Parts: sequence; C-alpha cells; structure tokens
Amino acid sequence: MPNLLYDALFKPLADRDTPFLHMDNGASMSGRAFHDLVLRYAAALQTLGLQPGDRLAMQAAKSPQALALYGAAVAAGVVFLPLNTAYTADEVAYFVENSGARLLLGDSANATSLQTVASSNDAQFHTLNADGSGSFPDLAAASDTAFTPVDRGEGDLAAFLYTSGTTGRSKGAMLTQRNLLSNAEVLVDEWRFTEEDVLLHALPIFHTHGLFVASNVVLLAGASMIFLPSFQVDKVLAALPRATSMMGVPTFYTRLLDDPRFDHALTKHMRLFTSGSAPLLAETHTAFEQRTGHKILERYGMTETNMNTSNPYDGDRRPGTVGFPLPGVELKITDPASGETLPQGEAGMIEVRGPNVFAGYWQMPDKTREELRDDGFFITGDIGQIDEDGYVSIVGRQKDLIITGGYNVYPKEIELIMDEQPGVLESAVIGLPHPDFGEAVACVVVPEKGAEIDPDALSAAIKDRIARFKQPKAIFVVDTLPRNTMGKVQKNVLRDTYGAQFAPVATRS
Repeated sequence: MPNLLYDALFKPLADRDTPFLHMDNGASMSGRAFHDLVLRYAAALQTLGLQPGDRLAMQAAKSPQALALYGAAVAAGVVFLPLNTAYTADEVAYFVENSGARLLLGDSANATSLQTVASSNDAQFHTLNADGSGSFPDLAAASDTAFTPVDRGEGDLAAFLYTSGTTGRSKGAMLTQRNLLSNAEVLVDEWRFTEEDVLLHALPIFHTHGLFVASNVVLLAGASMIFLPSFQVDKVLAALPRATSMMGVPTFYTRLLDDPRFDHALTKHMRLFTSGSAPLLAETHTAFEQRTGHKILERYGMTETNMNTSNPYDGDRRPGTVGFPLPGVELKITDPASGETLPQGEAGMIEVRGPNVFAGYWQMPDKTREELRDDGFFITGDIGQIDEDGYVSIVGRQKDLIITGGYNVYPKEIELIMDEQPGVLESAVIGLPHPDFGEAVACVVVPEKGAEIDPDALSAAIKDRIARFKQPKAIFVVDTLPRNTMGKVQKNVLRDTYGAQFAPVATRS
C-alpha cells in the first residue's frame, strides 16, 4: 500500500534539481535537496522511536527545516501537530498532554520551559531553530536519505490542528491523508496552479492556510515558492517581481495598499491574489482592484475542513462573498435549532460535507457528535446565506449571534452599514449584557486616518437604515481592533473589555 500524501506531494521532488524554495536572503533550495532533508528527518524520527500514528508537536519558527519536518512526519506516518509560536509554555503543555505527543520540537531560546513540558508528559524534546540549527537537525545529519516511507492509506491520520479555544478547551481536529490530498487536488485545479507558478509565501505554517493550503498546493502542482519568514511590507514588495501568485489575509492587502510603492506596475505580471482566514472588506477589494487592476479571489475555509468555497478563477469575484462550494463539497444553510434546510436567501447555519471534512475531535467523542452529523455534514458554527446566483456570504459566527429582547441580530449586517459611513475604516459588532434586553447591540469602530468619529452622529446617520432593535446602544471608538495571528477580529476580547462598562455612548479608548 502506498503513502498517498507523500507520493503526491513530496516524492516528485526527488528528481527535481530546479529551485523549490527561494529564501529572502537570496539563497534557494532545490527540490532534490528538500526531499533529501525530508527523508533524513523521517529517519531521525524513526531513530527516536516514533511509530506510525504517534504524534509530533512542533513549536518552531517558519523555516525550510520546519516545513521539511511536516514532510518527514508524512513519510514516517507520524501525526503532525504544528503549534502557534506565540503560545506560552503553559498553553503548549495542554496540547502536548492532550495529544499524547511523543516528541516536542521547539526553539533553543525556550528550551528550559519546553523541556519541562516534555518531561512532564513523558515526551522527548529536541530543538529546531529559525536558522535551521538545533539538536534535531544535528541528529538528522547522521541519518540516511535511503529511508523508505511507511505505508499509509487515505483514512490514516496525517495531522492534528487545534482550534483557537476562545469558547472553551481547544479541540484537536483530526485530519486524514484524504482530507489534505483531496483539498489540494481541487485547489490546484480551481486556481490553475502549474509548475510555472512561483507563490509568494508570507503566511505562518502552523495554520491550515499557510501549511495545508499554500504549501500543499505548491507541492502538488510542482511549483515553487518565495518562502518569507513572515509578512514584512518591504520584503514582500521586493519579492513581488519574482512571483506569479500570492495567498494572504486581509491585513496583508491593507498594509500593501498603505504603501505608495504598491501599484499596477509592480503587480501587472501577477496571475492570482487570494485572501482568506478573515473577512475581506468590500472597500479593500475595491481599492485593490483600482490600484492594481487585479480582483482578489476570496475563499472560505476552516481548521476542520480546509477550503469549502471559492470565488471563481474565471468569472465574477464578488466582494463580500466567498463564492461557490468547491467541487466535491456539499454546502447547505440550515436552521440552527432544528437542522432543517432553509430556503435560498435566508440566513442560517452553514453545514458542509465532502472529502475535505475532518475525522472528528481527538478524544472528544461528545463534541464530535455535537458538530459532525451521522450523515457526514459538519456544523461549521458560521452563519451564512446563499444568494440567488449561488454565491455564499458569511454573516457571522453563531457564537457572535446577538439575541436582544428576543430578536436575533447578525453582526455582519450592521458592520456592513457601519463600514459605509464616512470616516469609518472598519467596525466590529458585539452583544453586551443588558438588564432589560438580555443583550444589547454594541459597536466598536476604527476611524480612518485623520478622521474623528462622533458616536452620537454615527448613531443618527444609521438610524433609518436598520430596525431599531438592531441599532447599537453603545458605540466605542478605538485605534485598532484586536486580532489573532491570522487577522481575525477577537470579539471575545472586545466582549471582555466592554462587558462590564456598558454605557449609551463611549469615547476613544
């Protein structure tokens, strides 16, 4: 039996002497050299006693070596668990304990605390640094590249990705070889990736976007990528002339638009810009097209499913939508209470089914049953709707739904209206405890550069646009919205910040 994921993604690199990775220091790594590294690392995992099905946790900076570790895990049949580099040792301890990881890899700078975490959970610890050095690479240097990848089938686990845990304990989403490979195959076809493509890769690789979308697509297509450690405007601008495509989050594009050097001439050779992981403002979409002539392709995915929908490569890429369900993915809108499918155009729960949908949550059978139906449909927790042309729009998260005086309010509806107002750059609508209504609608707004926002005037400007029960009873003006690593607004942080100080009007904080 073959190793499906290794055979499709990594094995083709063995005979490739052309560059696979281009680094920001001008160096490059051929496909053959990268493949050799993958096999050496896989042999090192075997030397450390890891068996197929064992878990490997990695909290390491983005580097070719960190990416090779993913390939090594696939080749060795080890379940790969990448961890956000911003996690504290206490947070890492939960993931190591919950996953039962047998090996933890981390930066030498955090060796003392991470060694304690590993020892406390009967795991081994080795170091892997941003420059590719460390005790694990040293061990692998003595390993043989003749390692034979282990047999793995489509139902075997390839990775765990833990959810953010903003509403409780983080859940380990179990992703199979079929989940990852099927999604990569669809995206290569839908987004027209070929071996001629050079992807500008500035995303982290501890997240599904940078690892299982960007990297897997490049690997499957036989393409190459400019592998930047992180998003820095100067480095991205310098790399753009050598790229054909770029995958990013909305903040990438807003920061580029803030720089006058980013213009049509710099991007005229580009084939594709995609955006995901957080909603892209329609204003950003429009401004980007006006500046560059390119329409950003927005798509929709999540930890448990990878990509579900995409705006078309050929066709109308509509601002404010995430396009159509991808081939092989079934998507429906249901009543959150009954689970019944709703008429087209009505807002409700997004449910998806397909080969991309995960196998369940690690050691959480009850939570799996709550969110993964017997018929294979996954209850995403996202509220959305499908318009008359079949385009899917995300209205908000179920947990962000506001119930005020018995009425349901979807934050996205109000945010779209707020964002249209003069002087408003962006907004976030949340529900706050209220003695009479249970919850009251509140809005946090960020002004455009140089603009001043008067909350009273803003309230007056929108009062005829939406029903009274939807109108914010408090408007807070802030310099920036709190976001996670992937650019998603952290509404839980806003609720914590303003929950105890509800007032009719608030001033800049």
